[in-house]
Amino acid sequence: MQTWGLTDPGNIRQQNQDSYAIVPFGRDRVLMIVCDGMGGAKSGNVASSLAAEVFTDEVRRTQRPGMTPEKAAAMLRSALELSNSAVYEQSQLSDDFTGMGTTLVAAWISRDLAVVINVGDSRAYRVGTGRLERITRDHSVVEGLIESGNITAEQARTHPNRNLITRALGPEEHIECDVYDVTLGADERLLLCSDGLVVTATDEEMYEAVGRGDTPEESLEHLLELSKQRGAPDNVTAVLLYHE
Repeated sequence: MQTWGLTDPGNIRQQNQDSYAIVPFGRDRVLMIVCDGMGGAKSGNVASSLAAEVFTDEVRRTQRPGMTPEKAAAMLRSALELSNSAVYEQSQLSDDFTGMGTTLVAAWISRDLAVVINVGDSRAYRVGTGRLERITRDHSVVEGLIESGNITAEQARTHPNRNLITRALGPEEHIECDVYDVTLGADERLLLCSDGLVVTATDEEMYEAVGRGDTPEESLEHLLELSKQRGAPDNVTAVLLYHE
């Protein structure tokens, strides 16, 4: 397995409120996580970095080789609950932190098994031969509008409410999440990213950019270049795994 990550403030914003981490465990296990903070200049970056730190620390403490999908899912849910509690408690300490929160998407990969967990609109994709497949479902206003048939996926990219999410870590004491099991085939790739990338590129363009790289680092540089060419109005963060 090869992994790489990058984060960039984009073309407009001065502050980067995204966080990411890649934590390897031996040769055949790795944790990847992306968080996109919200809540203003003083708190969005605090929320995302705190959530990522607490989540990765808990996985470090509880991960084991040979975990079943069910045990891995339970581990990720527990880490998510602790992360949510940490951000929520931090938000109570100061008016500067009131209402802060963060998205979270994470993947635990053990050999050919990937268990993915998400809250908010940061996404996970599987990239295979000839296709880019979205694994996660956004917890957002526009995702609900797409599912109800009121708008198309293309219209959602420019919808005035495209940045409104319906779930996040931090604003409430308890959190609901989604968990997915994915089997990675030989030479497939797993991409986690914040919505700053998604709003600037179509699935087809993202697939082409990922395919242009011989390494995860090269692929992510192509994705960042694409996003910046399209204006990069938000922070852009992505982590990528090449499964061998």
